[in-house]
Amino acid sequence: MGHGGNVIQELTTDHREVDDLFARIEALPGPDPQRRELADRLTMELIRHSVAEEEYLYPAVRRYVDGGDDLADKEIADHADVERMLKELEGCRPGDGRFDTLIMRLKNAVTAHVSDEESRLFPILADVCSADALEDLGEKVRSAKRHAPTRPHPSAPDTPSANKILAPGTGMVDRLRDALTGRGKQD
Repeated sequence: MGHGGNVIQELTTDHREVDDLFARIEALPGPDPQRRELADRLTMELIRHSVAEEEYLYPAVRRYVDGGDDLADKEIADHADVERMLKELEGCRPGDGRFDTLIMRLKNAVTAHVSDEESRLFPILADVCSADALEDLGEKVRSAKRHAPTRPHPSAPDTPSANKILAPGTGMVDRLRDALTGRGKQD
C-alpha cells in the first residue's frame, strides 16, 4: 500500500501490484474461492490508489501540465468506469460467468489506464515538476492511501475537496467492515 519514493515511483509500484493480482486471479481455476479473496484485495488496492490519485495527482496535473484539465478529467472518468465494474464484481462469485467477464473487462480498462499514465502522464509530470514536488506528492499519496476507502462507492463525489473530506470517514467504515468480515486479510 505504501512503498516510498516520489509520486511516480509510488504509483508505478501500485500498478505492478495490481498486474500481479490480475495474474494470480487468472492463474486459478474458475470456481476456486481464493479468486474471490484476490478480487477483494484487487478492489481494495484499486480504490485506495484511485482516491489518492484523485486527491493529489490530478490536482497537480491540472496545476502544472498544459492541458492538464483535460488529462485529469479523462483519468477521473476512467476511474469512475473501473469503480462501477468493481461494484458489480462485489456481487459475483468465482465460477459465475459474470465474475470472469468482469475480471477481463476490469483488466482491460485498468491496463489501458495504466499504460496511458505511465507512457504519457508520468513523463509530462516529471518534466514540469521539481524533484521535491514529486517527493512531496509521493508522501501525500501514501498518506491518502492509508485513510482511503477500501470498497467501491460509485455514487460518491470524485473531486479532490470532497475526497479529502469524505474519504477518511468512508475509509474508516470500510476498514471496520473489512475487519469484521475478514475481507482482504493477507495470507
